[in-house]
Amino acid sequence: MEIKNIQLKNYRNYSVLNLDFSPHINIFVGENAQGKTNLLESIYLLSLAVSHRTNDAKRLVKWDEKISDVKASINRTTGSLLLEVLINKDGTKVAKVNNLTEKRLTNYVGNLNVVLFAPEDLDIVKGSPSVRRNFMDSEFGQMNKQYLFNLTNFRKVLKNRNAYLKEVEQIDLDYLDVLNFQLADLGAKVIKQRFEFVAQLTDIANNIHGSIADSETLTIKYKTLRGIDENSTVQEISDNYFDLLKKNLERDRFMKSTTTGPHHDDLIFFINDREVGIYASQGQQRTTALSLRLAEIELINRQTGQYPVLLLDDVFSELDSTRQTQLIKFIQDKVQTFITTPSLNDIEKRLIDDPKIFNVRNGEIING
Repeated sequence: MEIKNIQLKNYRNYSVLNLDFSPHINIFVGENAQGKTNLLESIYLLSLAVSHRTNDAKRLVKWDEKISDVKASINRTTGSLLLEVLINKDGTKVAKVNNLTEKRLTNYVGNLNVVLFAPEDLDIVKGSPSVRRNFMDSEFGQMNKQYLFNLTNFRKVLKNRNAYLKEVEQIDLDYLDVLNFQLADLGAKVIKQRFEFVAQLTDIANNIHGSIADSETLTIKYKTLRGIDENSTVQEISDNYFDLLKKNLERDRFMKSTTTGPHHDDLIFFINDREVGIYASQGQQRTTALSLRLAEIELINRQTGQYPVLLLDDVFSELDSTRQTQLIKFIQDKVQTFITTPSLNDIEKRLIDDPKIFNVRNGEIING
């Protein structure tokens, strides 16, 4: 998978931009607040139709402009695509494939797969469970449309159930059972698919981790409903979840929200059976995060038959020479990569063959 060209109009601090890329390594160099990360964000937007930096799409539109336009030519193993995302000043979005509007954003996602690696990735290891759930959903969703479909519909039913719990004083148990059944059915499918993806991710990540850190074993545990494991069938998970929803009704009514389900799940990482978020050193946590991102690349290739585009947002200054070497060895001549950095001095240049360098200054490319 490769991005040949990108065009921006009124996106963040860019008025008009048209760039052609190398199929290998592309480096955006510039001081802070010049627009380097905005370029990576625009690529991420073309993949998932959302920003990784803000939930407020209005912020993506250049100040005093009415609409922002992000467009790119993509090469896939199945052929070429023209992807486009338009963002209106009110935050609404329109996503197009080959100039045809997709009525649902879930149908749009998956045309361009990306993996983003940024300094805040340490939060995946030691941050809140919501960060890890977002990691699962964004990565698994872009490689499997059925997962994204189940997750999207689960969230819709969850929203309806929560609204009902907040708004109604006298609960209609028959109606609630209908919501419970729908939630349990969709939630069970999401949980089962997460188990399958996490198992594959663990296998790949452990092999990568072992090549970086000798004598260390990395394992990932998916924490979900009590009494459910990777061997449970979808029906068993659904029955279990349905029973929990009924059992926890009084608590849910008091909290006015659904307190049980995959929207409360978590991932836990272990090195040699010791929890990384609690016991690991900073170096071990960084290695875990790096192993996880590299494993994503390989997992997406297994799931889709092609490698994703890799986005590295100012991470080289965070990695020592050993980890830089491992990262470059993994991606060289395999994955189209976009790197942001304030200075080329942060990168072991001997590791990169013939990069294409873009100098970014105040929303413009200088000598790119």
